[in-house]
Amino acid sequence: MNINKYGINNMYLKQTFLMIALGAMAMTAAAQASIDTQRQYLSGHGCDDMVNWDFYCTGGRNAGKWTKIGVPSCWELQGFGTYQYGMRFYGKATPEGIADEKGKYKYEFTLPQEWEGKQIELVFEAVMTDAKVTINGRKAGNGLHQGGFYRFTYDVSDRIFFGKHKNRLEVEVSKESSNSQVNMAERRADYWNFGGIFRPVFIVAKPAENIDRVAIDAKGDGHFMADCYLNRAVKGAKVKTEILDEKGKVVASNVADARNSDEAHVDFQTKAPKLWTAETPHLYTAVFTLQDAAGKTLHRERQKFGFRTIEYRASDGVYINGQKVIFKGVNRHSFRPETGRTLSKAKNIEDVKLIKSMNMNAVRLSHYPADPEFLEACDSLGLYVECELSGWHWAHPTIVGKQLMKEMITRDENHPSIIFWSNGNEGGFNYELEPDFALWDKQKRVVLYPWANRNGFETKHYRSYGETQEYMRQKEIFMPTEFLHGLYDGGHGAGLKDYWDMMMANPRCAGGFLWDLMDQGVVRTDKNNYVDCMGNFGADGIVGPHAEKEGSYYTIKEVWCPVQLTWNDVEKGELTLSNQYNFVNLKDCRFSYRLLQMPAMGSTQVKVLKQGNLSSPDVAPGKEAKVKIPMMANADAVEIKAVNHDGEEIMTWSRGVKSEERSVKNSSAPSTSSASSAVYADQADAVEVKAGGRTYRFTKKDGRLMGVEVGSKAISLSNGPRFMAARRSDRSLDQFYNHDDKEAEKKKTLYTEFVDQGAFVGFEWKEAEAKLVATYQHGSLDEVDWQFLSDGSVAVTCHYNFGGVVDMMGMAFDYPESKVRSKAWVGNGPYRVWQNREQGPQYGYWQNDYNDPIPAESWDYPEFKGYFANVKWMQFKTDEGKIGFSGLTADEHMGVYTPRDGRDGLLYTLPQTGLAVFKVIPSVRNKVNTTDLNGPSALPKWLNGKGKTVFTLNFEL
Repeated sequence: MNINKYGINNMYLKQTFLMIALGAMAMTAAAQASIDTQRQYLSGHGCDDMVNWDFYCTGGRNAGKWTKIGVPSCWELQGFGTYQYGMRFYGKATPEGIADEKGKYKYEFTLPQEWEGKQIELVFEAVMTDAKVTINGRKAGNGLHQGGFYRFTYDVSDRIFFGKHKNRLEVEVSKESSNSQVNMAERRADYWNFGGIFRPVFIVAKPAENIDRVAIDAKGDGHFMADCYLNRAVKGAKVKTEILDEKGKVVASNVADARNSDEAHVDFQTKAPKLWTAETPHLYTAVFTLQDAAGKTLHRERQKFGFRTIEYRASDGVYINGQKVIFKGVNRHSFRPETGRTLSKAKNIEDVKLIKSMNMNAVRLSHYPADPEFLEACDSLGLYVECELSGWHWAHPTIVGKQLMKEMITRDENHPSIIFWSNGNEGGFNYELEPDFALWDKQKRVVLYPWANRNGFETKHYRSYGETQEYMRQKEIFMPTEFLHGLYDGGHGAGLKDYWDMMMANPRCAGGFLWDLMDQGVVRTDKNNYVDCMGNFGADGIVGPHAEKEGSYYTIKEVWCPVQLTWNDVEKGELTLSNQYNFVNLKDCRFSYRLLQMPAMGSTQVKVLKQGNLSSPDVAPGKEAKVKIPMMANADAVEIKAVNHDGEEIMTWSRGVKSEERSVKNSSAPSTSSASSAVYADQADAVEVKAGGRTYRFTKKDGRLMGVEVGSKAISLSNGPRFMAARRSDRSLDQFYNHDDKEAEKKKTLYTEFVDQGAFVGFEWKEAEAKLVATYQHGSLDEVDWQFLSDGSVAVTCHYNFGGVVDMMGMAFDYPESKVRSKAWVGNGPYRVWQNREQGPQYGYWQNDYNDPIPAESWDYPEFKGYFANVKWMQFKTDEGKIGFSGLTADEHMGVYTPRDGRDGLLYTLPQTGLAVFKVIPSVRNKVNTTDLNGPSALPKWLNGKGKTVFTLNFEL
């Protein structure tokens, strides 16, 4: 026996002491918890963990019966009610056909017994649109909340039970508000209208005497100020404030006297804090402890924040911590196809990371406040935010608007990411609310009026390139809160380089916000779960509804990259790196390189000849430095990768190394030796040339290729090369059309081909050169030379003589699209380009299978069809064999059939061009502005005189 001298079992003592210690720890933890704000969720935290409530829908699908629904959710996505898009009822307060079902919710829950005596609050993060709430049969608050995107809270301390006694929560939600002005502000808009408790519901427990809310203003010089509002006056109360760094260490503290009121004003200085910016999102935690006159702790509240100073300098710009900042932003809806506006913490973080991955630094919350988790991610990951009060073309009535604005600011004011408030959108402004922004916001952030000129900011939307120049001549800071409106593959990146160069040349420009982040395609549970963008209305995103990346994603990433790369002499490896960060030195970034040898046609292997790290140059923001890469003579391409100070890849540039003269010797090009054994045969209606195991047949009708045989198998590339040129149909040609005529207005998206009026003269066979010459007269095409090579390929030179204004021009062939299976190429990719969107695709080896996505209906990217830049070679795998194009010059693009527009044909109706080599490719418009209103790179080309197009054709089985 383990007995001590007192006759007591030592093991028993150890167990007793352990139990006492554990009990003391538990009591301490309970005591700590009792002074902290506590939260119990009645719903799930988001779309990933919904909790079933009882539910009754009054109209639409699954109406008229009690069943279950997950909360939070938009009830349409759960199989109830009626889907509806707002634009159908635009401008109509009480239209016929509006979906106006109601949803009735019931839920029972219990609360911990130890919460008795505390202040109990019932919190709804957001309900669309009107909410009537009862708890245990008694009305909560005033019984009605109107406005669909705002947190509202009811003190239910006198209506609640504790312990095993269940509480019964009942909520009646009206999809349409009983206030028609609320409907006009929130529901007659260009987005999906949903119904339901779509954000979480929870109970908050605080000690009876507590800190109701805290408003912080922490300056970049370390000056910390906060207003602590108590739920009631506490005699002799003090508020102790501790500032914790990111590791939880106390770095500053202070005690403020509440002076027997219900407020305590905290004001003290901290030393050399790490500052918050979108590039350096350093966060601190303020711990506020309410104490009574005897020093007893009554309540403790925690709030994350950042030290930063915002200045709005008139006719100059926006400064963060003394540094002028340019906003590279996007408009963002809270949205997912399967869950509508109901998201989760993970999905909000995904969106912030997606935005930052395009090298953006800002986001506008269109057209309502986002989930708190989204703002938390903006704080911690680094994005500047414009937080918006709802009001889309129509404003909230003043009484409702004041309440919603208060709810927005008191929830969100301490987020360091928020730089601007906005009071509605595009005319949905209630100017009577403006004084209340300053009343509730301790930091006195500027209030914007998106698309209007007010408070020192000109924010006009969707101006053409030329009109934008006019707006920037004004004295106000220019910052369009929407520009380059996306639609399908148009807008966004198309024209961005032109706009951005112009905007950055103006010292009063503070940047801008693209419209918008993601296609608003919702899963139609009433229509076999297809993803519905409501035609072109919701198809405005840079990415698809599931974040499928369109070509503009990569254009934006390159144009807005905070490190800009300029090649001075690529063959010598000489380049310049420009630092466009506001707060980061390039010495804190990492750069690496690879020298690559590209595969020849038919091969897939990219060989890495050399790779290494570059010494990161000491380059301050706004400065630049020259860098040199150790090159190799046999390298075809060079790749540069930039990694930022947080270890994230911000850009990988890749381009071909060879000059045009040296590229002829590149292994990826075909042999240039003539076929000495080429055999020419003149037939009744055609001529035939056999070379290298291939047979080429040409018609005497127009001199064009009729087809090719490899051995005995036919490959039906034909009807070319034919000269083709087209212009946009509204180009004047000395004619007038009525712009108010909808049919005439379609000319802006229709393209008219120039008809080549020339005639074929005949063939000439030059046996010594193994060359067939086709001659033409009185038209655009003068001559086509077919140089037959020893490997069976043929080098084609097309001589033309053309004058005119064109949006596209080149040499085209026909090949049955239905027979094409895939393509591989060395050149810029994997995405196509437009004349006004060349940035983004990088040089390399690429491959993709045939696809033909319908814009706003399918999102199979990158698109197979379109125009491709810097093509060294491109090979098509078909049912008949392989067709290869190579030897294109630097000013030529490979055309792969005709890009598909949406069913409504709003962007373009381009000529069918098959497989083509282009000297001029079309620009693409955006949803608002036609092509040549989008800047110099979108302008048509004025051609006048002789020219030539060269390429080589190769055929394999």
